[in-house]
Amino acid sequence: MSASLLQLTDVTIRFGGLTAVSSVTADVREGELAGLIGPNGAGKTTLFNLITGVYQPTEGRIDFAGTSTAGAKPFHLTERGIARTFQNIRLFPSLSVSDNVRVAFHRHLEHRTWQSWLRGGRFHAEEAELRERTRELLSLFNLERVQEAPAKSLSYGDQRRLEIVRALATGPRLLLLDEPAAGMNPSEKDELMRLIRFVRDRFRLAVLLVEHDMKVVMGICERIHVLEYGRKIAEGSPDEIRVDPKVIAAYLGD
Repeated sequence: MSASLLQLTDVTIRFGGLTAVSSVTADVREGELAGLIGPNGAGKTTLFNLITGVYQPTEGRIDFAGTSTAGAKPFHLTERGIARTFQNIRLFPSLSVSDNVRVAFHRHLEHRTWQSWLRGGRFHAEEAELRERTRELLSLFNLERVQEAPAKSLSYGDQRRLEIVRALATGPRLLLLDEPAAGMNPSEKDELMRLIRFVRDRFRLAVLLVEHDMKVVMGICERIHVLEYGRKIAEGSPDEIRVDPKVIAAYLGD
């Protein structure tokens, strides 16, 4: 069994008198393709925001790669290897496809601001490398053909893929996908499932997926965590989750 890359231990967050996530213990293992499901309002996106540093837990502990994330800002956690996409696509709509990716690659650059002003040799060498790495990454996702087009001109499915490409450009060890199939038609969802498997295998990272489409979740996830009213009620393989009476009751009622 692979070691845990992400570990949540008794994680709770309260907003005033509302407990949005309560005593959740869960993990994501190295190289795992895991799912997080639950009815609307179960706390799934809140948990993503806790993992990525948007919120800090009221109680409990979150560890990534063996180190606590307490107090870390989202950009710190991106630097440490956590990347995410969002329910609502958050591209830079007026920037080109390639510039959307270049923005994410810039965290790997070593030249200083003053070197950018002077446009010295190191600046030009790194910029040339960045352009090539951007082109290679876009070509893997069949987006090189539209690299100079504004992001807002892409189809919905291509915008979803571009958002994943931009997240990958940060060099993550853990990729969080928040409802990537939202708004997709059946053929786009089939392609998305293939894409997520490809991303996990090609980039050798772990994936945690929040998704309402059970075909997608059951089709690609190796282990699934289930939330209801902010509490974790089940964990297991797709076959185990399908027949779990607590999960059935949460989705269909008693």
